[in-house]
Formats: sequence, C-alpha cells, structure tokens
Amino acid sequence: QVQVMESGGGLVQPGGSLTLACKASGSFFSINRFTWYRQGPGNERELVGYLTIDGGSKYADSAKGRFSISRDDAKKTGYLVMNNLRAEDTAIYLCNAIITQFRDGLWSADDYWGQGTEVIVDT
Repeated sequence: QVQVMESGGGLVQPGGSLTLACKASGSFFSINRFTWYRQGPGNERELVGYLTIDGGSKYADSAKGRFSISRDDAKKTGYLVMNNLRAEDTAIYLCNAIITQFRDGLWSADDYWGQGTEVIVDT
C-alpha cells in the first residue's frame, strides 16, 4: 500500500531555515510530481510549489527566491527547503505526490496526500 508522510516541521525563528521531507513508501513505478501546499491559521490551502519527474517546477510568488523543491528518487523522497522564513510562513505544510503504479493489469497515476507537518515561525 502506497503512503506519503511529511516530516521536518517545527519551531523556527524569523530569518531561519527549515527543510521538510515528503517520503513515499510502498511499491510503485515512479513519482511523477511532488507538490507542496500549506494552510495557515484561518487561511485556505494554497500552493507552495511543485517539482516534476523531468525537472519542471513552479513556485508561488510568496515562495520564489526563498523556497526550493528537490527530490531524491532513490529515497522516494521530495524536499522543501525554506530559507529566510517569516511569521506569515507559519502553516501546516502538506505534500501531494502523483504516483504511477501498475496494479490489476492497469497503469494508473494517483494522488497521495500526507497528513501534514506544522511549521511555526516565531521568536
């Protein structure tokens, strides 16, 4: 059974850095795309950015220049590196992975979500 789990959240001071990880487990063919979202207190879920298997990427304006997404396919893991963190980056960060599998005689690409990891930027 395929699962996705985030880790690496915590409390960090403004201006600090944090790296989140999104690890997929189980048997599958490939991870087509890692996408990071976040949901701050009282806010709707918003896109942070994504990275595709062929290196395509997109970032929200709020993340450009400060955040970067990378992946280690051997470890089945995607990363969100966050620098120069601000109070407004405080949120639950969620990972979505689009994963290709071959099961029941068919190829499919399915969405998998983690439970989220909390990032608090505060003094």
